[in-house]
Amino acid sequence: MSREGVRDRVQAAVDEMVASGAEVGLQVSVIEHGRVVADAVGGVADTRRGPAVAPDTLFYSASTAKGVASALAHVLVERGELEYDMRAADVWPEFGAHGKDGITLRHVLLHTAGVPAPPYDTTVGNLCDWDHMCAVLAESRPWWEPGTRFGYHAQTFGFLLGEIARRATGRTLSWWLREAVTVPLGIEDEVHFGVPAALLDRVARQEPQAGPPPPPPEPGSPADRAIPPGIRSDAAYANRHDVLGSDIPSAGTMTARGAARVYAALLGHVEGVDLVSPARRAGMAAVRFQGMDEVMGVPSTWAFGFGTYRPGVEARPGSTFGMVGMNGSAAFADIDSGVAVAVTRNRFDFDLAAVSRIDRIVCDAFQPDRSE
Repeated sequence: MSREGVRDRVQAAVDEMVASGAEVGLQVSVIEHGRVVADAVGGVADTRRGPAVAPDTLFYSASTAKGVASALAHVLVERGELEYDMRAADVWPEFGAHGKDGITLRHVLLHTAGVPAPPYDTTVGNLCDWDHMCAVLAESRPWWEPGTRFGYHAQTFGFLLGEIARRATGRTLSWWLREAVTVPLGIEDEVHFGVPAALLDRVARQEPQAGPPPPPPEPGSPADRAIPPGIRSDAAYANRHDVLGSDIPSAGTMTARGAARVYAALLGHVEGVDLVSPARRAGMAAVRFQGMDEVMGVPSTWAFGFGTYRPGVEARPGSTFGMVGMNGSAAFADIDSGVAVAVTRNRFDFDLAAVSRIDRIVCDAFQPDRSE
């Protein structure tokens, strides 16, 4: 299939999903070996006001931003600013309380640190207060000895990673994101942990899901404790300007083309921008864990700071790395085929139908022979 054919198929799929009512607003970006194959948009950014989605419309993308945060950590290691086996307590002494002195940056990236939960009474206001969140996590007690178990750190991941980086370098993750990634890539207005106030009007309004919400976790379960009721995400949460504007690096706001360009650069396909070495790229994608997620209670496979899940097709271990968000967004790269893909949307539900459909189109066009 020609690249023009891929572009047309992607745009047709976007138009059909919007016309059917399955999607409200949608962005899709596909980059293959550094060449933009598709930059498709459809639908509206805000059903109340009716502006059409544009390529530079920003979308709240939930945990899709964890992939960006992990990528940034690897970039900082590449630059010599951080080390994988540095202990958090060496730069953040108070974090070593209650037996957490052995937790390293590696443990944080692999979700094996054992600090998956903020206090159960955490509010959205607390979550928007960086110093408060870091103080309560420093005082928290670990759920397990670091490195011995895997459990998704849904909300604590970004604070742990961000405070280690801030203490070690004197700069925040958002500062480093601009300095080391988005400015060199020319996307400084398109990928954010906290959205600058001047750009908030460009953020699409998240719309509630069409059906009933999923049931909450069983009270007292690990998942219930890890994501307390006061900070569980929905459309209303994602539309709050305090949430959008605060540094909460477990989530973020971005365009599809910005996210895809980050992953294209991680693949080494953006001329003049070398984010990581080939060896580090391979290490990032390598499978590091397969087994039960102790927090979410589901089987998981994890690379070095990324998920290995490819929504539309079976991923080849050691090739696919990226993240999906609970609102159905996703961004990932595939080393073997050289593609970077991102999908952003404003129907707030964990429905990966749009990502899966786009991924199947991409796979049909670019997937290498995997029979060997």
